Amino acid sequence: MRKFGSVSELVNTLKPEHPVYCIRPNSIKKSVEFFKNNFPGKVLYAVKTNPNEKVIKIIINNGIKNFDVASINEVKLIRKIDSKVKIYFMHTIKSRESIKEAYFNYNVRDFALDTKEELSKILESTKNAKDLNLYVRVAISNEHAEIDLSRKFGALSSEALGLLRLSKEHGRKVGLSFHVGSQCMDKISFSKGIEEVGNIIRKTKIVPDVINIGGGFPSIYPDLTPEPLENYLNEIKKGLNKLKLEKTPEIFCEPGRAIVAEAGSTIVKILLKKKQKLYINDGTYGSLFDAGVPNFVLPSKMITSGRVVSKKLTAFNFYGPTCDSLDYMKGPFFLPNNIREGDYIELGQLGAYGTTFRTKFNGFYSDDIYQVNDKPILSMYDRDKKVDYLVA
Repeated sequence: MRKFGSVSELVNTLKPEHPVYCIRPNSIKKSVEFFKNNFPGKVLYAVKTNPNEKVIKIIINNGIKNFDVASINEVKLIRKIDSKVKIYFMHTIKSRESIKEAYFNYNVRDFALDTKEELSKILESTKNAKDLNLYVRVAISNEHAEIDLSRKFGALSSEALGLLRLSKEHGRKVGLSFHVGSQCMDKISFSKGIEEVGNIIRKTKIVPDVINIGGGFPSIYPDLTPEPLENYLNEIKKGLNKLKLEKTPEIFCEPGRAIVAEAGSTIVKILLKKKQKLYINDGTYGSLFDAGVPNFVLPSKMITSGRVVSKKLTAFNFYGPTCDSLDYMKGPFFLPNNIREGDYIELGQLGAYGTTFRTKFNGFYSDDIYQVNDKPILSMYDRDKKVDYLVA
């Protein structure tokens, strides 16, 4: 992977005609260190967030040895990169073939579920193995999340009681897990989830071996500024202490966005300026899905080659290169008023899901990935050192 000191150096050297994706290893190192030093338990990286091999290797080299996967292909990817790390199959709906292959071919012993039917599939596909670690996922409110996951996953608390008892009968270890939803904007969601887990423990009188509080830890965007992550972790610790268990279970978390979001960015080129509309060469069918469907406002900055830049800012909308009118990013994206065709823009916070959601619709696809060593446009870990995200 070719390396550049900064995004500006990359643009002025390559003058790319296609979208370019950037990875910042130093940002990943900083976020991994934060979770390792502050989370009171085991950190599982959520592979779905960014499965790039370079990113995975950086995460492993910085000390994370546990991975939350959602498919057999993610299992294979992690095993290809490192045969010794531990894999947790935390998707609650899996095919029998995937369960069987993960267990017998890739040494996966940890499986999540939220129904009796899924538990039966796991047991039958592993030939009633006696070394399974089973995690019952409980549905909790996702009211403070930007993306709600509770409609698709999780057992109601009343259902979780029976599932925990059954899992206890069949598993070597059992866990209770929940997920507060993606980009959770209020730390109270975690303590509420832990409180719900406590209710299940009291009713079943089963203390699980593991409490998995899932992911949902937020990153920072121009219109989404969460509390410092330290506050989230302190809330989690308080919630666990309130359970007043004689022996505290092992605690897991599954960060994805908070680990990699600010480590990635996309450089786009303006194809046409039409008043407050900027037509660019990447879009919602490419690396900018988050800016379209959930309408995240991505931090943006103009990359210049020395020409005078207007101090007056304009709120722009973006349109991608495809023929589909859904290829639209509302923003607003504030950029210098005199930005024009041929100029470049860096869009930040795309280390999470930026490359994951790309398609080849209309033939528009770019897999140009480079390493840069400058700071991200916005950071949860250097909030007092924000980069000017308008011009570079």
